[in-house]
Amino acid sequence: MAIVLAVDLGTTATKVVAVDAQARVVASTERGYPMRTSGVEATHDPQQVLAAALDALQELASDDVQAIALTGAMHSIMGLDASLNPVTESLSWADNRAIEQTERLRGTAEGRELHRATGAPIHSFTPLMKLAWFHENGVRAAKWCEIKDFVHLHLTGELINEHSSGSGTGLMNIHTLQWHEPSLAFAGVTADQLPPLVEPTHSTPLKVAIPGLRPGIPVIVGGGDGPLGNLGVGAATPGAGAVSLGTSGALRVAQQGPGIDDEGRTFSYAIAEGLWVRGGAISNGGVVAQWAAETFGIPVGDLLSQAADADSDGLVALPYLLGERAPWWDPTAHAALLGLRREHTPQQITKALVEGVCQQLALVLDAVPHVESLRITGGAFRAPVWAQTLANALGMPLHLTEDTGGSAVGAALLAWRALGEIDSLTVDLVEPTQTITPDEDAVTRYAKARPFVAKAYRALEELYSEGNAPRT
Repeated sequence: MAIVLAVDLGTTATKVVAVDAQARVVASTERGYPMRTSGVEATHDPQQVLAAALDALQELASDDVQAIALTGAMHSIMGLDASLNPVTESLSWADNRAIEQTERLRGTAEGRELHRATGAPIHSFTPLMKLAWFHENGVRAAKWCEIKDFVHLHLTGELINEHSSGSGTGLMNIHTLQWHEPSLAFAGVTADQLPPLVEPTHSTPLKVAIPGLRPGIPVIVGGGDGPLGNLGVGAATPGAGAVSLGTSGALRVAQQGPGIDDEGRTFSYAIAEGLWVRGGAISNGGVVAQWAAETFGIPVGDLLSQAADADSDGLVALPYLLGERAPWWDPTAHAALLGLRREHTPQQITKALVEGVCQQLALVLDAVPHVESLRITGGAFRAPVWAQTLANALGMPLHLTEDTGGSAVGAALLAWRALGEIDSLTVDLVEPTQTITPDEDAVTRYAKARPFVAKAYRALEELYSEGNAPRT
């Protein structure tokens, strides 16, 4: 059976997934590694990530492999010397050391102009901000790249980036598909310090020896895990959306060409071949239920099951335990429980937290035009309360797809497209397993409550910005 090996470079592990031309996962393996955290810093050892990818590829290697394709967590950055050896660790998307640089740019005319040109939010996770931090702190490198670029370099000998991951850096002009000079100036780098930009279907021969793989098979450079997640769950047709929900979450809707929200609420990231996604990631998803379970001493599965039929009874949660991304893009956002009374139970508080996350995704949906359908995937949906509450908050039927490796499947489809085995990236080879229908009374109730959520966030932000808030 002809297969493609898709390499998904994740936050805590690299997965290699074998996918056939019908988008079926036929085998998979993964290798874990630590993300080193200290305060606001979150980094990986590039050599550990590379070793994990090579080891996992070797496990699934066979004569059936037609190509390798890459994807991975977006927004990483690392420095290389003139010999292309690492001189820094790889900063993860979760690294927030650039909060100061971000706060100086947020809400300014310069920040709005950079967002309009690059489609990336003004947030500390972007390489734009991390490079500005490096520059201000005297850290220099001959070249800068993302961790996926580094793995591609060691597979092929070619250091390149592509329009999908590049669109998440804050450094690429989404209208010209070139590095954006004003962004480079802000970050303190030059275009020749960054890899050349290519199409996500770009193919380079495999040059490293991996036992079991034929020398010279195509390595497809691939793209970012977010936009390729849409592709992997069959939501790449314009108007088709995908929601992923695990510890954090995201909502992305496919469209032809890039698109900018004038209020800066959403991102605009490329898939390939003129297909893009608009939407936003949220920092707080299933983590709010984990926090509640730890706080109340109830197993998380039991607590979510009990919360399913609970009424939050006027309790409103701003679930920003980890700051927040879309639509506020505020790493310093504070969580709050509004309307809390002594009689509120752990189940009611948990339901309010679930509602708060779903309302946050609804605020993202409100900022995206022309949404015709939504598919959902992710570990959180193993608890039915998440899917039903989300359907109610979004006001749309949700089509559940199995979480079989969406981003990796998307990368594999890029490879099959590059090999000429599929005619279009809008082909839908994924069959949903369940449809969740919203309750119309709940839809109305959540829609009426949503403006309160936005006003409460802004009021709390104003209180904290006055500088006399309690110590945290």
